[in-house]
Amino acid sequence: MSKDSQMRAAINQKLIEMGERERLKELMRAKLVECGWKDQLKAHCKDVIIEKGLEHVTVEDLVTEVTPKGRALVPDSVKKELLQRIRAFLA
Repeated sequence: MSKDSQMRAAINQKLIEMGERERLKELMRAKLVECGWKDQLKAHCKDVIIEKGLEHVTVEDLVTEVTPKGRALVPDSVKKELLQRIRAFLA
């Protein structure tokens, strides 16, 4: 395991132990709904299903197809806020 991976694992463990991970997840969920991300991703899912046909799309296919766009659609302001909150928690 690389040093970077070890650091991420340690931070994640601390976030879980202190209950901060769940609070951050709820905050991000609310922020993503607020900015319209959820609706955009839902529309993209519908487009993929229409394009490929309902009978020809599995959940795994949909996740593989939608994940890159979902990540790209997260506003920078939401990413920055999450990073700031993690840094404040670790300080």
